[in-house]
Amino acid sequence: MAGFFAGEYDIIVIGAGHAGCEAALAAARKGCKVLLATLHMDSVALMPCNPSVGGTGKGHLVREIDALGGEMGKNIDATYIQSKMLNTSKGPAVHSLRAQADKKAYSQRMKKVLESEPNLFLKQLEIVEIETQGSKVTGIVSKTGGLYKAKAVILACGTYLRSRIVIGEAAYDSGPSGLSNAKYLSESLEKNGIRLQRLKTGTPARAHKRSIDFAKLEPQYGDRIITPFSFSTKEIGYKNEPCFLAYTNEATHEAIRANLHRSPLFSGFIQGVGTRYCPSIEDKVVRFAEKPRHQLFVEPEGLGTDEMYLQGLSSSLPEDVQEAFLRTIKGFENIEVMRSAYAIEYDAIDPTQLKLTLETKAISGLFCAGQINATSGYEEAAAQGIVAGINAAEHIHGKPQLTLGREAGYIGVMIDDIVTKGASDPYRIMTSRVELRLLLRQDNADIRLMPYGYKHGLVPEAAYSALLEKEEAIQAEKARLKESYVSPSEEVNRVLSSANSAALKGPATLHSLLKRPEISYADLEGIDLSRPALDLKTIQQVQLQVRYEDYIEKQKKQRDDFLKSESKLIPEGFDYSSVPNLRLEAREKLSKQRPESIGRASRIGGISPADSQMLLIALKKLESEQSI
Repeated sequence: MAGFFAGEYDIIVIGAGHAGCEAALAAARKGCKVLLATLHMDSVALMPCNPSVGGTGKGHLVREIDALGGEMGKNIDATYIQSKMLNTSKGPAVHSLRAQADKKAYSQRMKKVLESEPNLFLKQLEIVEIETQGSKVTGIVSKTGGLYKAKAVILACGTYLRSRIVIGEAAYDSGPSGLSNAKYLSESLEKNGIRLQRLKTGTPARAHKRSIDFAKLEPQYGDRIITPFSFSTKEIGYKNEPCFLAYTNEATHEAIRANLHRSPLFSGFIQGVGTRYCPSIEDKVVRFAEKPRHQLFVEPEGLGTDEMYLQGLSSSLPEDVQEAFLRTIKGFENIEVMRSAYAIEYDAIDPTQLKLTLETKAISGLFCAGQINATSGYEEAAAQGIVAGINAAEHIHGKPQLTLGREAGYIGVMIDDIVTKGASDPYRIMTSRVELRLLLRQDNADIRLMPYGYKHGLVPEAAYSALLEKEEAIQAEKARLKESYVSPSEEVNRVLSSANSAALKGPATLHSLLKRPEISYADLEGIDLSRPALDLKTIQQVQLQVRYEDYIEKQKKQRDDFLKSESKLIPEGFDYSSVPNLRLEAREKLSKQRPESIGRASRIGGISPADSQMLLIALKKLESEQSI
């Protein structure tokens, strides 16, 4: 209950993790007066788990955030200690950038960016109530009784809602990394009709650098040539702090199996549902019993600390068991654990209660972003944060909001997945979830999404103009290559032979030569006499678009077919009980989630192709009746 009036803002963001930071910055940069409330000033942009940004699928999200005008890409470019492009042995659709972060530097720089934003007010508060009037949010109440009024509120609470830490037989109320949790806000959400679910995640132990015998481990270095995350980064210094590869063994597995009866994961003591894609080491030992070993990475937490992160060894086993199985690993014989591994249970919402804009369906002006939406990962959170921040600002300004479809980017796939299908366990993005992944590559995120960022006021005029110039240069060069012919000659065939490519028997365009997988744009320099001066990023796009042209055209056709089903809208308030031959389960699910289109209806769990067809027939009949 409010005790005093504490201030009025356009937008209040609850939580200053990766979602909250992007949400607050986006809204503030769009001219809104924003209050960013955090439980702890030291937890701003905190990395309580892996000290890294990006990775398979996740790297796409970071580049898309940057293209929309977000901060995560810039922040990691300034604070990385190793960077690597993953999956380069495969096609460009799955190339993903990943950078090891200096954990403390990352947090400190982001905090400084927030503090430097004129419209943004960062304040340490615990929020205990959401204030509403009818079905509209009006503000929040702090634990100390302060009433803060607002036109919109964004929940970016991470894993802090009624959270508890579990280590073996011990369990206690706490947020990540021993920070205090948010004990009361969940009750307020439930009173406002928001359905909650209980989820679980976890983190591995941290060990002292001096206690690890690195001579027994395999060093893993990053790239020699660094690819920045941000399209705006012009210069990036070279850093290549090594990580190390280690392996569990049969002795490790036996130490774990002998203590499964003490595992809260298997005893039922942990009630929350954990992520399928990042299982604990005890879960891996049980599920993959045939494997003689499991891979793990030893990663530095930063340049100013001796803590090493043991990726791949997430656990909730008791501390004595953790130390016992760790010492069976080669190189860890004398390990000093600085922070024990733990599991954390917390409240999250059922994300099917959200619109594609991330606004709740039940309460106007209340948005949700990040792990409260049953997702996992810093990148997933930040991507939702920028969307929620943009849309909260457009909501209070009465302007069209940002809705990204599955055809637009990984952000659109993720939001459509959680809003349409829900998430019974912590969701993470993967390239396998993306149907049009050759179109939605990480290298063209600026071409795909910067127009949205510009439209919504987060991409500067100069950056957008540079993008248009780049696109024009790409198209002009592709057209020139199609019109440029070379004939068989000693020099032409020498160039082709040096690239292990077949000799020419007749005239050919440079475009057709570049489509050969063994030929690069650089290979053709000696026989391309009218080549213009182009920057490296433009050349990379030209080469990629030409080489994969046929596959790209096929995916564009798939995209067009997909958009047809997405454009078939379902009228608001449509009566699903009136659809003949529609199964009871389908009626219930469609009535509950109220999808906007036939396409979204077809992706709801439990909706069969036959259900979609019955719905389509009913809509066509309705349209026919209305046109009479």
